[in-house]
Amino acid sequence: MTGGRSRDRWPALRPLVFRLEAERAHALSLWALRTRMAMLVMPPRPVQPLPGLARRLWGLDFVHPLGLAAGYDKNAVAIDPLFDYGFAFVEIGGVTPRPQPGNDRPRLFRLAPDRAVINRMGFNNDGLDMVAARLAARRRRLAGAPVGRRRPVFANLGKNKTSEDALADYTAGLARLGPLVDVVVVNVSSPNTPGLRDLQGRAQLTGLLSGLKAARDGGIAGEARPPILVKIAPDLDDAGLSDVVDAARDAAIDGMVVANTTLARPDSLQGRNRAQAGGLSGRPLKGRALALTREVYRATGGAMPIVGVGGIESARDAWDRMAAGAGLLQLYSALVYEGPGLVARIVDGLNGRMIAEGVQDVGEIVGSAA
Repeated sequence: MTGGRSRDRWPALRPLVFRLEAERAHALSLWALRTRMAMLVMPPRPVQPLPGLARRLWGLDFVHPLGLAAGYDKNAVAIDPLFDYGFAFVEIGGVTPRPQPGNDRPRLFRLAPDRAVINRMGFNNDGLDMVAARLAARRRRLAGAPVGRRRPVFANLGKNKTSEDALADYTAGLARLGPLVDVVVVNVSSPNTPGLRDLQGRAQLTGLLSGLKAARDGGIAGEARPPILVKIAPDLDDAGLSDVVDAARDAAIDGMVVANTTLARPDSLQGRNRAQAGGLSGRPLKGRALALTREVYRATGGAMPIVGVGGIESARDAWDRMAAGAGLLQLYSALVYEGPGLVARIVDGLNGRMIAEGVQDVGEIVGSAA
């Protein structure tokens, strides 16, 4: 169990941070992590998962199931400070072959009463060359580091807005970042790049995923041959979900990330930014992401690992998502409201529930409520 708890300073800092426009606050937080200033302002709480919380998927070891979702550290500038806050894995990106500025600002909005976020960032990122250089430099720094510092890194791959050859873009991402990370995630579900979600059709997605898998198996990413996951939208209807699952199965890829942000706007939204265009994440997505996780698990017979993301903000949410079929979990929007101490609190809660229910290995619950 976690010991030596330090006082969580986020409740006192949040009102000050929330005075800043959302994207400016995001940039400030990345600067604080890069410079290690964050460690002085908000010292990380120790995260001490029980041994039974460890997971092993794709030949990779995860000290517990909880990771950081894509979208926060798009450009791989703060991976190790994020690990210091207790994440078991970090997903960087989305990264496109060429740098692109993304959509016009403002493009990131808090919905505080709803514990939600709307974004229409548009794959703003530094491009493959710069991100690959940072990942390569990090790999050199960690060459002699203890095993505990070498936690898995995922790379979220996107396509450029003006590109007419999706396979070429994703293959370029696989070639450049595949040798430098542990897992690649094919993002065909962001709602903020025109036409991107059209790639979720069965024929298009089967061709894309099969092409990427063939390129990987042919050695385009070197000897690493990283697992390939596909990240899907929560807005799929039954036919669309069937197409995506069939495509993933046909291509024999390694897993699915369920799910991206939603274009839906529940009537319950209260935040003044609720009418903004873009993808909605956070608490309002929880129910749909949970149901979709269960549907994917059932459709695949539990044979394809699922990374569950969307609205997870407590140990109960984490437990429920795993019981629905997720083998790993990711956070992002909840951190905006709960701060980085949330990672330790969720791990503490999972530790406690495992003890209370006599669970020796958290893998036992995966899919138990599907």
